[in-house]
Amino acid sequence: MSETASGSAEIDEQTRRDFLIWSTVAVGAVGTALAVWPFIDQMNPAADTLALASTEVDISQIEVGQSITVIWRGKPVFIRHRTPEEIKEAEAVDLADLPDPQTDDARVQKPEWLIMVGVCTHLGCIPLGQKSGDPKGDFGGWFCPCHGSHYDTSGRIRKGPAPNNLPVPGYEFTSDSTVLIG
Repeated sequence: MSETASGSAEIDEQTRRDFLIWSTVAVGAVGTALAVWPFIDQMNPAADTLALASTEVDISQIEVGQSITVIWRGKPVFIRHRTPEEIKEAEAVDLADLPDPQTDDARVQKPEWLIMVGVCTHLGCIPLGQKSGDPKGDFGGWFCPCHGSHYDTSGRIRKGPAPNNLPVPGYEFTSDSTVLIG
């Protein structure tokens, strides 16, 4: 009988030890997670950064032929209300003549509205052409005087060292008079 009592005591002690080990591991894991969480959470974007993730623009006051510049994610975004002539000119371009071939349809959602990031793809300058007196380059769009890149009325690179077209950000028209960029 003493062997059974002794064996039972050893099993109870082993079971108790296993319980204590697993309890300690569980409490340690929870404590580690609670201690590490602030470091992980601080890697999330700040509220002011999230607020800049999208920009809503009222385009109802932009006349045909007029351009405006808005800031989105710290970058200038050019919004141009294109004239029928500018649209025809952009659609008539032979893609074989373009260093970065892209149709005008692929760059716009509505032909009359061109929305693109206004940063030259060569060295990050801001091209001229937004204001009425600015030089518009050889193709009537935008001109980067720093190194001589010329963009057409669809923001496509036509001449100069820039390797790519001016980028088109993600955007959607939320109404006839409002566009949400980002």
